[in-house]
Amino acid sequence: MSHRMLQINELLRTELSNLIARELPLENGLITITYVKCGADLKHASIGISVLPEHLSGTALRKLSQHNTGFSQTLKKKLRFKFIPKFHWEIDTLERNAIEIDKAVADAKNSD
Repeated sequence: MSHRMLQINELLRTELSNLIARELPLENGLITITYVKCGADLKHASIGISVLPEHLSGTALRKLSQHNTGFSQTLKKKLRFKFIPKFHWEIDTLERNAIEIDKAVADAKNSD
């Protein structure tokens, strides 16, 4: 991935994180953007989120999807991009998998 694409992904991650924190608070929960992966043509972006507690993941995805247009309009005003990509939100399970692996390793050590 080019350096420019990494910069764009990081800029979108930062700006979207700020928008979510300011405009889309999740009652008794927390939404964190773990990654942004833009397509080469910058028309689509896959955005991974982590939601705590996990049972609010569906609610968070619904709220984020409903606010796609608003996020795009705000970013269009703030950033000087020719195109603002269409956002595709997905749950990032990497963190949950890492916790399960750590727990399995700890259990294996304790059983020895």
